[in-house]
Amino acid sequence: MTGNITFTMIKPAAYQNQYAGKILDMILNKGFRISAIKIVKLTRERAAKFYEVHKDRPFYNDLVEFMSSGEILAAILEKENAVDDYRALIGSTNPADAADGTIRKVFGESVQKNAVHGSDSDENAIKEAAFFFSELERY
Repeated sequence: MTGNITFTMIKPAAYQNQYAGKILDMILNKGFRISAIKIVKLTRERAAKFYEVHKDRPFYNDLVEFMSSGEILAAILEKENAVDDYRALIGSTNPADAADGTIRKVFGESVQKNAVHGSDSDENAIKEAAFFFSELERY
């Protein structure tokens, strides 16, 4: 059974380049509802905790540094089949490999600066949403 929420972050480079409004417009036009949203700047420690699953990967330290380098926009998105539908909308991790019209193809610069994060499973969507939002912050 698929879930009805997913989690996303508009990453520092995309946020700094003022793509947040255009990205949110693409999300809303695909039928997602935003149930929680905020702009935050992750500390290095919070970024390390969020990406802890990758701590043994060679890109981990660079990822943590990048994700704590500026503001991000975090959001919980709702829609039936949310995780799979959002993964289709954002496209491949590498913007060069992403399908035309996907968020990463349009706004991504590189594998690291690929504009957005999207949950990869229903279980991770729940964990990632809870990392950023209390129950009181969700509507």
